[in-house]
Amino acid sequence: MTEVFLDGEIMDDLESPEEAREELIEKRRNGELDKEVSVYYNENRDEIRVNTDSGRVMRPVVIVEDGEPRLTEEQEEQLEDGELSLEDLENQGIIEYLDAEEEENAYVALSEEEVTDEHTHMEIDPEIINGLSASLTVYPEHNRGDRVNFGAKMAGQGLGMPTREFHQRFDTQENVLTYAQKPVVETNTYDTLLGDHPIGQNMIIALASFDGYNIEDAVIMNKASIERGLGRSTYMRTYQTEAKRFYGGQKDQIGVPGKDVRGYRREEVYESLDEDGIVNPETEVDSDDVIVGKTSPPKFLGGGGEEMKMGLAERRETSLTVRHGEQGVIDKVMLSETGDGDKLIKAKMREYRVPELGDKFATRHGQKGVIGMIAPEENMPFTKQGITPDMILSTHAIPSRMTVAQIIELIGGKVGALRGEKVDATAYHNEDKDELRDQLEKLGFESSGKETMYNGVTGEEMDAEIMIGPGYYLKLSHMVGDKVHARSRGPVTLLTKQPTEGRSQEGGLRLGEMEKDVFVGHGASLLLKERFGADSTEIHVDKDSGDIGYLDREQNKVVKQSGEDGNFEETEIPHAMLLLLDELKSLMIDTDIELEDE
Repeated sequence: MTEVFLDGEIMDDLESPEEAREELIEKRRNGELDKEVSVYYNENRDEIRVNTDSGRVMRPVVIVEDGEPRLTEEQEEQLEDGELSLEDLENQGIIEYLDAEEEENAYVALSEEEVTDEHTHMEIDPEIINGLSASLTVYPEHNRGDRVNFGAKMAGQGLGMPTREFHQRFDTQENVLTYAQKPVVETNTYDTLLGDHPIGQNMIIALASFDGYNIEDAVIMNKASIERGLGRSTYMRTYQTEAKRFYGGQKDQIGVPGKDVRGYRREEVYESLDEDGIVNPETEVDSDDVIVGKTSPPKFLGGGGEEMKMGLAERRETSLTVRHGEQGVIDKVMLSETGDGDKLIKAKMREYRVPELGDKFATRHGQKGVIGMIAPEENMPFTKQGITPDMILSTHAIPSRMTVAQIIELIGGKVGALRGEKVDATAYHNEDKDELRDQLEKLGFESSGKETMYNGVTGEEMDAEIMIGPGYYLKLSHMVGDKVHARSRGPVTLLTKQPTEGRSQEGGLRLGEMEKDVFVGHGASLLLKERFGADSTEIHVDKDSGDIGYLDREQNKVVKQSGEDGNFEETEIPHAMLLLLDELKSLMIDTDIELEDE
């Protein structure tokens, strides 16, 4: 007997599951059941699952019966002319919605030519098997699947113009490309969804080596192109703070903190503040500068708060500062109120960013790489027309990854630029690559997209012909300015007395077990001693018992934990070791320290 489940709950069992499933589906197609009800028969478990709950992603497909799609050519024409809508087709039982489970029972053909008697459904259009981001990839059927996947991920990270109102908005973080462009080679999806919100720029790309500076996926950029505005963007970050009110009438105060405030910073960090304690728009600020001056009442009040009543308790410095490692210009300041009636201040900082060594760029084919060199235009290779590339991509990036679509895009880009109209590169129905090659030949170029180029340094003709053409490049949000980090001295954690972790906390670079082996291999013993003794702590050990003593300030001498005198010797151990000994004590494990003579 086959068990029947409705939204995961067992309802009944029956003998002929296939018949029941077909009957339910027929009722749905006739409108007796809701069109969002899905029916799935799992043969392995012998279960019918009927799902009506929310949260299932459903997609439309054309119903196929006896090897013929229900959608006729006449209806397709009516759809194109706008006489019919998808909703009409649903009501007429021509298309239906499947969820992920019911799709397991379906056999979906990509196009009408593929439909056989075995097929149960057909795609409305083959391109919709790709998700939103993947459908931005041009000629994806000529790429390996994983590269289309990478390309989709890159499209999500590409800087562009996500909104036209970025001047007014206070987003936590935002990147806007200064001269975003529509691609020459594009897909239907791009035109429909991103038409006014481009995510990259058209660049002249050459596939070549250049003194080895584009090794390992690095790219070489033309300095003159950058000076003309290529790849430039603006980074924006919003900082915010609230002036809260506390129990007992205490509240935060906005203003320039006085020198008597606990935690007062250096005088120069307050220089950009106005009289009201808030920075003015168009003020340049640097790392750790104060944007909004603020002081708060003490966290803990002693006995009954008498000091507080007399106004003697010290206030704390709690100003809003620029993140460590960031700088820019204050773009906009907004004063408002929170839901609780507290004062809310938001300040937006912007930084104009010009491409530099280490900034990440990618194509829509998952060919990602960082800038390895910014070369002067006069040193770049040029064609007989005097065209120099904006970017040189390594030839080794293509064969192993099999991104043939990248090469087709360069040919298509060349044709599109020369004939003055876009090239349609939508998945599965696009401008034929052989036709593009023929058009390129008619336009006076080689059908392969290659050209004779000349060495910019010597002026000599290069032996090999070089593939060159316009391609769409995305500047990604991973910029070296956000990642570069070094430290000499800085903050340490209270618990272990070791440097903090992470760039935002001015953290140190961890020297771990394996890095230690490198120093050992080099015989750099003093450097190793220094590195691993950075958190060393002086302790006094009783030679007889092995216990650690402490300094009794009243008697001004070192005594045992019991307060008795002992035979103490001074030594140093890492603070982390001391912490370990204390943690062992919490597990009721005592440790003795044995000292050796030096």
